[in-house]
Amino acid sequence: MFGSSTQTIPTVPGVPRHVAIIMDGNGRWAKKRLLPRVAGHRKGLEAVRETVSACSELGVEYLTLFAFSTENWRRPQDEVSFLMELFLRALENEVTRLSRNDIRLRVIGSRERFAPQLAERIAAAEARTAGNGGLTLTIAADYGGRWDILQAANAALAAGATTLDEATLAEHLSMAYAPEPDLFIRTGGETRISNFLMWQLAYTELHFTDLLWPDFDRAALDKAFASYRKRERRFGRTSEQLPEGLRRQ
Repeated sequence: MFGSSTQTIPTVPGVPRHVAIIMDGNGRWAKKRLLPRVAGHRKGLEAVRETVSACSELGVEYLTLFAFSTENWRRPQDEVSFLMELFLRALENEVTRLSRNDIRLRVIGSRERFAPQLAERIAAAEARTAGNGGLTLTIAADYGGRWDILQAANAALAAGATTLDEATLAEHLSMAYAPEPDLFIRTGGETRISNFLMWQLAYTELHFTDLLWPDFDRAALDKAFASYRKRERRFGRTSEQLPEGLRRQ
């Protein structure tokens, strides 16, 4: 289990160890081109491939992508159905590529509303890549930060906890297997976290870009990393308390 940024002082790597991304703007990308929204989602999958590849090459250990929130079920039914089908096909088509590149796949979120075929394919993809030792790619699907905290609290109580503290709750969160994100990226011009990893983002550096997700490429990722390297991460301390190499002028 990894330490909490509110309880301990994490290390500050030059390359973010864990990157979390809200991939926003697929529908608007398509609308600008007079295309159906689903065309934006297809194009967005190409940006996913490029980002996964780039993060793996750069030495990122964990990449977490917000693919479908608990609130996204409110979207038009035809779009939801397409997204579920796209997820299923992506699992079928991409798992070999992930294995070839030593990437482990994990999926977080509730699976209760997924079709049995999709739930089975998720479990099979996770099992097939479980032994891979490179980048851990996490897909958040039917996920919400509040849901995560509530399910963790219920799991802790079911396990016999009589009171809750940070350590007890954290070990039951969906991402207990990963350190807290160093860098959060959101595309599409919005500047909110939208119920994503609410617990884990406590001291994460935030980077927002107006680029729509299908246009997010290696250059945009490099720009986000460059911004991250300029930040002074104090975790509640003063600048004077930081080791000299971590201070920003």
